[in-house]
Amino acid sequence: MSGHSKWATIKHKKAAQDAKRGKVFTRLIKEIAIAARSGGDPDSNARLRTAIAAAKAVSMPAENIKRAVQRGTGELEGGQIEEYTYEGYGPGGAAVLVNVATDNKNRTVSEIRHIFSKHGGNMAESGSVSWMFERKSHVVIEEDKADEDSLMSLVLEAGADDLRHDGQWEVISGPESHDAVVESIHKAGIPTVSAEIGMLPKNLVKLEGKHAQAMLRLSEALEEHDDVQNVYSNFDIDDEDLEALG
Repeated sequence: MSGHSKWATIKHKKAAQDAKRGKVFTRLIKEIAIAARSGGDPDSNARLRTAIAAAKAVSMPAENIKRAVQRGTGELEGGQIEEYTYEGYGPGGAAVLVNVATDNKNRTVSEIRHIFSKHGGNMAESGSVSWMFERKSHVVIEEDKADEDSLMSLVLEAGADDLRHDGQWEVISGPESHDAVVESIHKAGIPTVSAEIGMLPKNLVKLEGKHAQAMLRLSEALEEHDDVQNVYSNFDIDDEDLEALG
């Protein structure tokens, strides 16, 4: 997990910059709208409840959240946003999953393919790499906000599968335990850096040197694309290569 964890750390450090550019809000508004198609009541729609909680965590105004829900339920007009997952390989053979939300599939897939090609990767057929990942709840907590023993007992009692450490605490759970785990952490007064359900790699691919640098550039380029919601990969890279990302 260390490679994924380190990349997750980089993404969270970039969150403030992303927020200034509106990237975080754009991503969450799309997620809320898509989730709301299955119902606009977060009490009965777990995906919507998770999306709204993530939006509140980055101080998204309530009016923005309301409009996103209404767009998803059809109360407000707007272009139909669809979600797709693209699969591929990065430099050195690392697997990559790219979740997008777009109102123009042809444009988006062309641009994503170009990003892969430009940075030494290639897109693959559906199912080629998705089997290398599993859907999990992933909660990140700053290292100094909790001690291992108390956090371990707290999250395991709430239904978590594992507590990991790589410069920060990471709580791994099944998707069905996400709400209970996050609620128990917050009730204990412990702030979270992020709390989301995503795709975690089952195994890692070690990358070094040029392959490591190219993979980081590919990952960042994908993350920067306006239609990209999430990027997941199974690379493992040493700290010195990560530091070169800046």
